[in-house]
Amino acid sequence: MRPYNTVAFHTLGCKLNFSETSAIGQQMQDAGFAKVDFNEFADVYVVNTCSVTEYADKKCRNVIRKAKKQNPNSFVVVIGCYAQLKPKEISEIEGVNLVLGANEKFNLIKHLDKIDKETTNQYISGHIKEVKEFFPSYSFGDRTRTFLKVQDGCDYFCSFCTIPLARGRSRNATIEETIKSAKNAINKGAKEIVLTGVNIGDFGKSTNQTFFDLVKELDKLDGVERFRISSIEPNLLADEIIEFASNSKKFVPHFHIPLQSGSDNILEAMRRKYRTELYTNRINKIKTLMPNACIGVDVIVGYPGETEEEFLKTYNYLNELDISYLHVFTYSERPNTVAVRFDGVVPNADRQQRSSMLRILSEKKKRLFYQSQLEKSVSVLWEANEESGFMYGFSENYLKCKTEFDINLINKISTVKVNKLSFNNIMEITHLEPELI
Repeated sequence: MRPYNTVAFHTLGCKLNFSETSAIGQQMQDAGFAKVDFNEFADVYVVNTCSVTEYADKKCRNVIRKAKKQNPNSFVVVIGCYAQLKPKEISEIEGVNLVLGANEKFNLIKHLDKIDKETTNQYISGHIKEVKEFFPSYSFGDRTRTFLKVQDGCDYFCSFCTIPLARGRSRNATIEETIKSAKNAINKGAKEIVLTGVNIGDFGKSTNQTFFDLVKELDKLDGVERFRISSIEPNLLADEIIEFASNSKKFVPHFHIPLQSGSDNILEAMRRKYRTELYTNRINKIKTLMPNACIGVDVIVGYPGETEEEFLKTYNYLNELDISYLHVFTYSERPNTVAVRFDGVVPNADRQQRSSMLRILSEKKKRLFYQSQLEKSVSVLWEANEESGFMYGFSENYLKCKTEFDINLINKISTVKVNKLSFNNIMEITHLEPELI
Protein backbone atom coordinates (compact mmCIF):
# COMPACT_ATOMS: atom_id res chain seq x y z
CA MET A 1 0.00 0.00 0.00
CA ARG A 2 1.32 3.47 -0.92
CA PRO A 3 2.54 5.34 2.20
CA TYR A 4 1.43 8.73 0.85
CA ASN A 5 -2.03 10.28 0.85
CA THR A 6 -1.62 14.02 0.34
CA VAL A 7 0.49 16.11 -2.01
CA ALA A 8 1.31 19.82 -2.20
CA PHE A 9 3.00 21.78 -4.99
CA HIS A 10 5.11 24.91 -5.12
CA THR A 11 5.91 26.41 -8.52
CA LEU A 12 8.81 28.76 -9.19
CA GLY A 13 9.18 30.63 -12.45
CA CYS A 14 7.17 30.95 -15.61
CA LYS A 15 3.65 30.30 -16.86
CA LEU A 16 4.91 27.11 -18.52
CA ASN A 17 5.90 25.74 -15.12
CA PHE A 18 2.43 26.53 -13.76
CA SER A 19 0.78 24.60 -16.59
CA GLU A 20 3.05 21.59 -16.02
CA THR A 21 2.54 21.64 -12.26
CA SER A 22 -1.20 21.60 -12.83
CA ALA A 23 -0.95 18.61 -15.19
CA ILE A 24 1.21 16.64 -12.75
CA GLY A 25 -1.18 17.56 -9.95
CA GLN A 26 -4.09 16.17 -11.93
CA GLN A 27 -2.15 12.95 -12.57
CA MET A 28 -1.64 12.54 -8.84
CA GLN A 29 -5.26 13.29 -7.99
CA ASP A 30 -6.36 10.71 -10.57
CA ALA A 31 -4.05 8.25 -8.80
CA GLY A 32 -5.79 8.85 -5.47
CA PHE A 33 -3.77 11.63 -3.90
CA ALA A 34 -5.54 14.51 -2.17
CA LYS A 35 -4.05 17.84 -3.25
CA VAL A 36 -3.55 20.36 -0.44
CA ASP A 37 -2.11 23.84 -0.20
CA PHE A 38 1.68 24.08 0.13
CA ASN A 39 1.23 25.85 3.47
CA GLU A 40 -0.53 22.78 4.87
CA PHE A 41 0.68 19.45 6.22
CA ALA A 42 1.34 17.03 3.33
CA ASP A 43 2.92 13.62 2.82
CA VAL A 44 4.61 14.67 -0.42
CA TYR A 45 5.86 18.13 -1.38
CA VAL A 46 6.73 18.77 -5.03
CA VAL A 47 8.88 21.79 -5.90
CA ASN A 48 8.85 22.77 -9.59
CA THR A 49 11.96 24.88 -10.10
CA CYS A 50 13.15 27.59 -12.45
CA SER A 51 16.71 28.32 -13.60
CA VAL A 52 16.32 31.79 -15.07
CA THR A 53 17.82 33.81 -12.21
CA GLU A 54 20.91 33.48 -10.04
CA TYR A 55 18.64 32.99 -7.03
CA ALA A 56 17.32 29.58 -8.17
CA ASP A 57 19.39 27.73 -5.58
CA LYS A 58 18.40 30.04 -2.72
CA LYS A 59 14.70 29.94 -3.60
CA CYS A 60 14.76 26.15 -3.90
CA ARG A 61 16.42 25.75 -0.49
CA ASN A 62 13.94 28.11 1.18
CA VAL A 63 10.94 26.23 -0.21
CA ILE A 64 12.38 22.85 0.84
CA ARG A 65 13.05 24.19 4.34
CA LYS A 66 9.46 25.40 4.55
CA ALA A 67 8.10 21.99 3.50
CA LYS A 68 10.20 20.13 6.07
CA LYS A 69 9.13 22.56 8.79
CA GLN A 70 5.49 21.73 8.10
CA ASN A 71 6.10 17.98 8.03
CA PRO A 72 9.59 16.76 9.00
CA ASN A 73 8.66 13.28 7.76
CA SER A 74 7.46 14.41 4.35
CA PHE A 75 8.85 13.15 1.03
CA VAL A 76 10.27 16.10 -0.95
CA VAL A 77 10.59 15.89 -4.73
CA VAL A 78 12.31 18.55 -6.84
CA ILE A 79 11.53 18.82 -10.56
CA GLY A 80 11.83 21.50 -13.27
CA CYS A 81 14.60 23.31 -15.13
CA TYR A 82 16.97 23.66 -12.18
CA ALA A 83 16.51 19.95 -11.42
CA GLN A 84 17.62 19.07 -14.95
CA LEU A 85 20.65 21.36 -14.86
CA LYS A 86 21.99 20.46 -11.40
CA PRO A 87 20.36 17.20 -10.23
CA LYS A 88 23.26 15.98 -8.07
CA GLU A 89 23.74 19.36 -6.41
CA ILE A 90 20.04 19.62 -5.56
CA SER A 91 19.88 16.04 -4.30
CA GLU A 92 22.50 16.97 -1.70
CA ILE A 93 20.34 19.76 -0.23
CA GLU A 94 19.19 18.77 3.24
CA GLY A 95 15.61 17.54 3.14
CA VAL A 96 15.51 16.48 -0.51
CA ASN A 97 14.42 12.88 -1.15
CA LEU A 98 14.20 12.73 -4.93
CA VAL A 99 15.20 14.87 -7.93
CA LEU A 100 13.64 14.20 -11.34
CA GLY A 101 15.01 15.56 -14.61
CA ALA A 102 13.09 16.77 -17.65
CA ASN A 103 12.35 13.30 -19.00
CA GLU A 104 11.08 11.92 -15.68
CA LYS A 105 8.98 14.65 -14.04
CA PHE A 106 5.78 13.44 -15.72
CA ASN A 107 6.49 9.94 -14.34
CA LEU A 108 6.43 11.12 -10.73
CA ILE A 109 3.77 8.61 -9.61
CA LYS A 110 5.75 5.70 -11.03
CA HIS A 111 8.82 6.76 -9.08
CA LEU A 112 6.87 7.28 -5.86
CA ASP A 113 5.46 3.79 -6.16
CA LYS A 114 8.94 2.31 -6.59
CA ILE A 115 10.89 4.30 -4.01
CA ASP A 116 10.77 3.78 -0.27
CA LYS A 117 9.68 6.77 1.80
CA GLU A 118 13.00 6.76 3.65
CA THR A 119 14.90 7.35 0.38
CA THR A 120 17.04 10.48 0.40
CA ASN A 121 19.40 12.24 -2.00
CA GLN A 122 18.40 10.23 -5.05
CA TYR A 123 18.30 11.81 -8.50
CA ILE A 124 17.11 10.45 -11.84
CA SER A 125 18.13 12.63 -14.75
CA GLY A 126 19.25 11.72 -18.24
CA HIS A 127 21.04 13.84 -20.84
CA ILE A 128 18.87 16.60 -22.25
CA LYS A 129 19.45 15.26 -25.79
CA GLU A 130 17.33 12.27 -24.78
CA VAL A 131 14.33 14.52 -24.10
CA LYS A 132 12.23 14.44 -27.27
CA GLU A 133 8.67 13.80 -26.16
CA PHE A 134 6.13 16.61 -25.82
CA PHE A 135 3.84 16.45 -22.79
CA PRO A 136 0.72 18.62 -23.25
CA SER A 137 -0.56 20.45 -20.18
CA TYR A 138 -2.71 23.32 -19.04
CA SER A 139 -3.31 24.95 -15.68
CA PHE A 140 -6.72 25.07 -14.05
CA GLY A 141 -8.23 25.57 -10.63
CA ASP A 142 -5.44 27.77 -9.28
CA ARG A 143 -6.31 31.00 -11.04
CA THR A 144 -8.88 32.48 -13.42
CA ARG A 145 -6.71 32.46 -16.50
CA THR A 146 -5.63 29.12 -17.94
CA PHE A 147 -2.06 28.64 -19.16
CA LEU A 148 -2.06 26.30 -22.16
CA LYS A 149 1.32 24.75 -23.01
CA VAL A 150 1.62 24.72 -26.79
CA GLN A 151 5.38 24.27 -27.20
CA ASP A 152 8.47 23.21 -25.26
CA GLY A 153 12.24 23.51 -25.70
CA CYS A 154 14.33 25.94 -27.73
CA ASP A 155 16.79 25.67 -30.62
CA TYR A 156 18.19 29.20 -30.35
CA PHE A 157 21.13 28.80 -27.93
CA CYS A 158 21.51 32.49 -27.06
CA SER A 159 24.89 33.03 -25.43
CA PHE A 160 23.47 33.84 -21.96
CA CYS A 161 20.72 31.21 -21.71
CA THR A 162 20.58 27.74 -20.13
CA ILE A 163 17.00 26.95 -21.18
CA PRO A 164 17.98 24.69 -24.14
CA LEU A 165 20.11 22.72 -21.67
CA ALA A 166 17.18 22.44 -19.25
CA ARG A 167 14.32 21.92 -21.71
CA GLY A 168 15.84 20.37 -24.84
CA ARG A 169 15.03 20.96 -28.49
CA SER A 170 11.92 22.75 -29.73
CA ARG A 171 8.91 20.45 -30.01
CA ASN A 172 5.14 20.52 -29.87
CA ALA A 173 1.98 18.49 -30.34
CA THR A 174 -0.02 18.80 -33.56
CA ILE A 175 -2.57 21.55 -33.97
CA GLU A 176 -5.32 18.94 -33.65
CA GLU A 177 -3.97 17.68 -30.32
CA THR A 178 -3.44 21.24 -29.07
CA ILE A 179 -7.02 22.15 -29.97
CA LYS A 180 -8.17 19.12 -27.98
CA SER A 181 -6.28 20.42 -24.90
CA ALA A 182 -7.81 23.86 -25.39
CA LYS A 183 -11.30 22.37 -25.56
CA ASN A 184 -10.65 20.45 -22.33
CA ALA A 185 -9.67 23.71 -20.63
CA ILE A 186 -12.78 25.43 -22.00
CA ASN A 187 -14.98 22.61 -20.69
CA LYS A 188 -13.50 23.22 -17.24
CA GLY A 189 -14.70 26.82 -17.38
CA ALA A 190 -11.73 28.73 -18.82
CA LYS A 191 -12.73 32.19 -20.01
CA GLU A 192 -9.20 33.22 -20.96
CA ILE A 193 -6.44 30.96 -22.28
CA VAL A 194 -2.83 32.14 -22.28
CA LEU A 195 -0.67 30.39 -24.88
CA THR A 196 2.62 29.51 -23.28
CA GLY A 197 5.86 27.67 -24.03
CA VAL A 198 9.60 28.26 -24.13
CA ASN A 199 9.61 29.71 -27.65
CA ILE A 200 5.97 29.64 -28.77
CA GLY A 201 6.60 31.35 -32.10
CA ASP A 202 8.55 28.22 -33.06
CA PHE A 203 5.37 26.13 -32.76
CA GLY A 204 5.03 23.66 -35.62
CA LYS A 205 8.72 23.09 -36.18
CA SER A 206 8.35 19.43 -35.23
CA THR A 207 5.01 18.93 -37.00
CA ASN A 208 5.46 20.94 -40.23
CA GLN A 209 2.90 23.52 -39.12
CA THR A 210 3.18 27.15 -37.98
CA PHE A 211 2.21 29.22 -34.98
CA PHE A 212 -0.01 31.31 -37.25
CA ASP A 213 -1.84 28.13 -38.31
CA LEU A 214 -2.49 27.40 -34.64
CA VAL A 215 -3.70 30.94 -33.93
CA LYS A 216 -6.24 30.74 -36.76
CA GLU A 217 -7.62 27.41 -35.53
CA LEU A 218 -7.87 28.53 -31.91
CA ASP A 219 -9.74 31.63 -33.00
CA LYS A 220 -12.55 29.40 -34.29
CA LEU A 221 -13.24 27.77 -30.91
CA ASP A 222 -16.53 28.42 -29.15
CA GLY A 223 -16.99 28.76 -25.41
CA VAL A 224 -13.90 30.84 -24.68
CA GLU A 225 -13.78 34.63 -24.71
CA ARG A 226 -10.07 35.35 -24.90
CA PHE A 227 -6.73 34.06 -26.08
CA ARG A 228 -3.59 35.84 -24.90
CA ILE A 229 -0.19 35.29 -26.52
CA SER A 230 2.55 35.12 -23.90
CA SER A 231 6.17 35.97 -24.62
CA ILE A 232 7.04 35.65 -28.33
CA GLU A 233 10.31 36.39 -30.11
CA PRO A 234 10.16 39.53 -32.32
CA ASN A 235 11.53 37.69 -35.36
CA LEU A 236 8.72 35.12 -35.01
CA LEU A 237 5.92 37.63 -34.42
CA ALA A 238 5.12 37.94 -38.10
CA ASP A 239 3.09 40.83 -39.50
CA GLU A 240 0.35 38.36 -40.46
CA ILE A 241 -0.07 37.38 -36.79
CA ILE A 242 -0.31 41.02 -35.71
CA GLU A 243 -2.80 41.78 -38.50
CA PHE A 244 -4.91 38.75 -37.60
CA ALA A 245 -4.95 39.65 -33.89
CA SER A 246 -6.03 43.21 -34.70
CA ASN A 247 -9.19 41.86 -36.37
CA SER A 248 -9.87 38.97 -33.99
CA LYS A 249 -12.59 39.09 -31.36
CA LYS A 250 -10.74 36.53 -29.25
CA PHE A 251 -7.02 37.33 -29.48
CA VAL A 252 -6.44 40.28 -27.18
CA PRO A 253 -4.31 43.41 -27.82
CA HIS A 254 -1.50 42.45 -25.48
CA PHE A 255 1.98 41.32 -26.53
CA HIS A 256 5.10 40.51 -24.53
CA ILE A 257 8.13 40.72 -26.81
CA PRO A 258 11.67 40.06 -25.52
CA LEU A 259 14.21 42.70 -26.54
CA GLN A 260 17.11 42.02 -24.13
CA SER A 261 19.16 45.00 -25.35
CA GLY A 262 18.70 48.22 -27.28
CA SER A 263 22.27 47.98 -28.56
CA ASP A 264 22.80 46.07 -31.80
CA ASN A 265 26.36 45.28 -30.70
CA ILE A 266 25.09 43.58 -27.56
CA LEU A 267 22.30 41.79 -29.47
CA GLU A 268 24.93 40.34 -31.77
CA ALA A 269 27.04 39.20 -28.80
CA MET A 270 23.91 37.63 -27.28
CA ARG A 271 23.32 35.70 -30.53
CA ARG A 272 19.83 37.15 -30.84
CA LYS A 273 18.12 36.66 -34.22
CA TYR A 274 17.05 40.26 -34.83
CA ARG A 275 18.28 43.82 -34.44
CA THR A 276 16.60 46.97 -33.13
CA GLU A 277 15.29 47.99 -36.56
CA LEU A 278 13.13 44.85 -36.78
CA TYR A 279 12.02 45.29 -33.18
CA THR A 280 10.97 48.89 -33.82
CA ASN A 281 9.00 47.79 -36.87
CA ARG A 282 7.09 45.23 -34.80
CA ILE A 283 6.15 47.80 -32.13
CA ASN A 284 5.08 50.35 -34.75
CA LYS A 285 2.98 47.73 -36.57
CA ILE A 286 1.14 46.78 -33.38
CA LYS A 287 0.49 50.36 -32.32
CA THR A 288 -0.69 51.38 -35.80
CA LEU A 289 -3.29 48.60 -35.90
CA MET A 290 -4.07 48.48 -32.15
CA PRO A 291 -3.40 51.91 -30.56
CA ASN A 292 -4.58 50.69 -27.13
CA ALA A 293 -2.43 47.55 -27.15
CA CYS A 294 -0.30 46.80 -24.13
CA ILE A 295 3.29 45.84 -24.97
CA GLY A 296 5.68 44.34 -22.42
CA VAL A 297 9.42 44.00 -22.96
CA ASP A 298 12.14 41.78 -21.48
CA VAL A 299 15.54 43.43 -21.09
CA ILE A 300 18.86 42.28 -19.59
CA VAL A 301 21.35 44.73 -18.07
CA GLY A 302 24.98 44.23 -17.18
CA TYR A 303 25.78 41.80 -20.00
CA PRO A 304 29.54 41.34 -20.60
CA GLY A 305 30.78 44.16 -22.82
CA GLU A 306 27.88 46.47 -21.92
CA THR A 307 29.73 49.73 -21.40
CA GLU A 308 27.99 52.80 -20.04
CA GLU A 309 27.56 53.96 -23.64
CA GLU A 310 25.95 50.66 -24.69
CA PHE A 311 23.62 50.74 -21.69
CA LEU A 312 22.51 54.28 -22.51
CA LYS A 313 21.68 53.09 -26.03
CA THR A 314 19.29 50.61 -24.43
CA TYR A 315 17.86 53.17 -22.01
CA ASN A 316 17.29 55.83 -24.66
CA TYR A 317 15.89 53.32 -27.14
CA LEU A 318 13.33 52.06 -24.61
CA ASN A 319 12.53 55.57 -23.45
CA GLU A 320 11.52 56.56 -26.97
CA LEU A 321 9.67 53.31 -27.78
CA ASP A 322 5.87 53.18 -27.43
CA ILE A 323 5.79 50.32 -24.91
CA SER A 324 3.85 49.74 -21.68
CA TYR A 325 6.16 48.05 -19.16
CA LEU A 326 9.49 46.27 -18.75
CA HIS A 327 10.63 43.03 -17.17
CA VAL A 328 14.18 43.87 -16.12
CA PHE A 329 16.71 41.08 -15.55
CA THR A 330 20.15 41.67 -14.07
CA TYR A 331 22.67 39.54 -15.94
CA SER A 332 24.14 36.71 -13.89
CA GLU A 333 26.89 34.33 -14.94
CA ARG A 334 25.51 30.90 -15.81
CA PRO A 335 27.68 27.77 -16.07
CA ASN A 336 27.80 26.08 -19.49
CA THR A 337 26.92 29.25 -21.39
CA VAL A 338 29.14 31.03 -23.92
CA ALA A 339 28.76 34.42 -22.23
CA VAL A 340 30.44 33.28 -19.02
CA ARG A 341 33.75 33.29 -20.94
CA PHE A 342 33.34 36.81 -22.36
CA ASP A 343 35.55 39.75 -21.43
CA GLY A 344 34.18 43.09 -20.30
CA VAL A 345 32.55 41.87 -17.08
CA VAL A 346 30.32 44.59 -15.65
CA PRO A 347 30.79 45.26 -11.90
CA ASN A 348 27.82 44.18 -9.79
CA ALA A 349 27.29 47.72 -8.49
CA ASP A 350 26.89 48.96 -12.07
CA ARG A 351 24.50 46.10 -12.89
CA GLN A 352 22.31 47.02 -9.93
CA GLN A 353 22.34 50.72 -10.78
CA ARG A 354 21.32 50.03 -14.38
CA SER A 355 18.57 47.66 -13.25
CA SER A 356 17.24 50.36 -10.95
CA MET A 357 17.22 52.94 -13.76
CA LEU A 358 15.24 50.64 -16.05
CA ARG A 359 12.77 49.65 -13.32
CA ILE A 360 12.04 53.32 -12.69
CA LEU A 361 11.59 53.80 -16.44
CA SER A 362 9.21 50.83 -16.46
CA GLU A 363 7.03 52.41 -13.77
CA LYS A 364 6.89 55.65 -15.77
CA LYS A 365 5.98 53.79 -18.97
CA LYS A 366 3.31 51.79 -17.18
CA ARG A 367 1.74 54.85 -15.60
CA LEU A 368 1.69 56.71 -18.93
CA PHE A 369 0.00 53.74 -20.57
CA TYR A 370 -2.59 53.45 -17.79
CA GLN A 371 -3.27 57.19 -17.93
CA SER A 372 -3.89 56.90 -21.67
CA GLN A 373 -6.70 54.43 -20.92
CA LEU A 374 -8.63 56.58 -18.44
CA GLU A 375 -12.31 57.05 -19.29
CA LYS A 376 -12.19 54.24 -21.86
CA SER A 377 -14.42 51.17 -21.74
CA VAL A 378 -12.67 47.83 -21.34
CA SER A 379 -13.70 44.25 -20.56
CA VAL A 380 -12.36 42.85 -17.29
CA LEU A 381 -12.14 39.19 -16.29
CA TRP A 382 -12.54 39.16 -12.50
CA GLU A 383 -10.52 36.81 -10.31
CA ALA A 384 -11.55 34.96 -7.15
CA ASN A 385 -9.03 36.33 -4.66
CA GLU A 386 -10.52 38.75 -2.14
CA GLU A 387 -8.31 41.37 -0.53
CA SER A 388 -9.66 43.83 2.05
CA GLY A 389 -13.12 43.76 0.52
CA PHE A 390 -11.86 44.21 -3.04
CA MET A 391 -11.28 41.95 -6.03
CA TYR A 392 -9.02 42.28 -9.04
CA GLY A 393 -9.01 41.40 -12.71
CA PHE A 394 -7.34 42.17 -16.00
CA SER A 395 -8.73 43.89 -19.06
CA GLU A 396 -8.15 42.61 -22.57
CA ASN A 397 -5.18 45.00 -22.87
CA TYR A 398 -3.77 43.92 -19.50
CA LEU A 399 -4.88 46.78 -17.26
CA LYS A 400 -5.02 45.58 -13.67
CA CYS A 401 -8.42 46.67 -12.37
CA LYS A 402 -9.94 46.79 -8.88
CA THR A 403 -13.55 46.90 -7.65
CA GLU A 404 -15.56 45.99 -4.57
CA PHE A 405 -15.69 42.23 -4.00
CA ASP A 406 -18.75 40.52 -5.46
CA ILE A 407 -18.87 36.73 -5.49
CA ASN A 408 -21.10 36.86 -8.58
CA LEU A 409 -18.28 38.46 -10.60
CA ILE A 410 -15.77 35.63 -10.16
CA ASN A 411 -14.66 34.26 -13.56
CA LYS A 412 -17.03 36.69 -15.25
CA ILE A 413 -16.18 39.34 -17.81
CA SER A 414 -17.79 42.74 -17.36
CA THR A 415 -17.57 45.92 -19.39
CA VAL A 416 -16.28 48.78 -17.29
CA LYS A 417 -15.13 52.35 -17.66
CA VAL A 418 -11.73 52.85 -16.08
CA ASN A 419 -12.13 56.10 -14.23
CA LYS A 420 -9.46 56.31 -11.52
CA LEU A 421 -5.79 55.42 -11.33
CA SER A 422 -4.32 54.56 -7.92
CA PHE A 423 -0.82 55.51 -6.80
CA ASN A 424 0.43 51.95 -7.42
CA ASN A 425 -0.84 51.74 -11.01
CA ILE A 426 -4.14 49.90 -10.51
CA MET A 427 -7.29 51.00 -12.26
CA GLU A 428 -10.08 51.54 -9.74
CA ILE A 429 -13.56 50.83 -11.07
CA THR A 430 -16.47 52.62 -9.45
CA HIS A 431 -19.12 51.65 -11.99
CA LEU A 432 -19.82 48.24 -13.57
CA GLU A 433 -21.98 47.85 -16.62
CA PRO A 434 -24.83 45.35 -16.09
CA GLU A 435 -23.78 43.01 -18.87
CA LEU A 436 -21.74 40.00 -17.76
CA ILE A 437 -20.30 37.33 -20.02
